[in-house]
Amino acid sequence: MRPSFFHHLHPPTVPAKQARFRYTLAAGGLAVFLMLILLATGILEMFYYVPTPDEAALSIQTLSFLVPYGGLVRNLHYWSAQLLLVVTAVHLLRVIFTGAYAPPRRFNYLLGLFLFVFTVLLDFTGYILRWDEGVHWALVTGINLVKSIPLLGKVLYGILVGGSQPGAATLIRFYGWHIFGLTLAAIILGFWHIFCLRRGGGIALPPPALRADHERITRFELVRREGLAMLLTGSALLILSTFAPAPLAAPITSTTTVTEAVRAPWFFLWVQQLLKLGNPFLLGVLVPLVILTLLALIPYVFPKPAPAELGRWFPKSNRAAQILVATLALAILSLIVLALLSNP
Repeated sequence: MRPSFFHHLHPPTVPAKQARFRYTLAAGGLAVFLMLILLATGILEMFYYVPTPDEAALSIQTLSFLVPYGGLVRNLHYWSAQLLLVVTAVHLLRVIFTGAYAPPRRFNYLLGLFLFVFTVLLDFTGYILRWDEGVHWALVTGINLVKSIPLLGKVLYGILVGGSQPGAATLIRFYGWHIFGLTLAAIILGFWHIFCLRRGGGIALPPPALRADHERITRFELVRREGLAMLLTGSALLILSTFAPAPLAAPITSTTTVTEAVRAPWFFLWVQQLLKLGNPFLLGVLVPLVILTLLALIPYVFPKPAPAELGRWFPKSNRAAQILVATLALAILSLIVLALLSNP
C-alpha cells in the first residue's frame, strides 16, 4: 500500500509494546483530534457570535435554538473542550508516570506542560464568552485575583479588563485572546511539540541493547488504530452533544450579582474551594503557580528514570516524581469533589 499524507506524519514503524492502548491511552492523538473539532466548530460559531455585552448571550441563544444544527455545533464545541482538558491532563500524567520526560525529552515535556496551560486558558476564555449569569463568578473572581497580585496587580487588571469595571472592552479582549492569541500560540506549540517528539525518537523506550521485545508495527497499523479511536470518540461526542446541551443562562445585566449558588467552571472548582480558606493571592494565585513550577521542575530536579525502565508504567527509578504528582492530583480532585458536595 502506498503511504498517504497522514501516513507520512508517522514514523515508518513503532514499537508494538509501547503502541498499545494500555500504554499510550491514545491521549496524544485524541488531543490533536479534539483540537481539530474545536477549530472547525469554533469557526462556524464565529458567523453568529456577537462579542458585545448586550448581544453575546443572545447571539448564543440564537445559534442554539434558531440556526439549523447550530445547537449541535455549539454542543460539540463545548463537550470537545471539556474532553480536551481531561485528555491533556491524562496525557501529562501518563508522561510522568512512565518517566517519558527523561532526556532528550525534557524540553518537549515543558512544551506539553505549556500546551496544557494554554488549553485551560482557552477553555476559561471560551467559558467567559457566554457572558451570562452562569459565568459571573468566574469573571468577577478571576479578574479580581489578578488585581490581588502585589505591585503588578492593578496594571495587569487594567490590561485584562480594559477599564475600572468589566464591560464591553473586557469581552472583546477575551474574544481576541480566545480566537487569536491563545489559539495561535496553542497551534504553534502543538506543531513544535510534535516536531520535538519525532526528533526525539518518538515513544520513549529503552535502548536497543536493553529491550526484551523488539516487535514493531507499521505506520499503516498505527494510523488504523488512531482512526478507530477517533471514530469511537467522535461518535461518543455526537451522541453526547445530541442529548446533553451545553450550559446556557440569562444574560449578565447591571443588576446581576455574584451569589454563593454560582460555581466556577469544573476545572477551577478546586481554586474556588481554596479561596474559602483565606488570602486570595496566596491561595488563588500563588498555590497554582507553585504547583505549575513543581511540575515544570520534575525533569530537572528529580532523579532521571533508568533507561532500562522506560516504556512501561511506574518505573521504580522515578518513584519520587510519581508520589509528588499523585499527591497533587488527589488533592485537586478532592477539592473539586468537596466543592461539588458543598454546593450541589
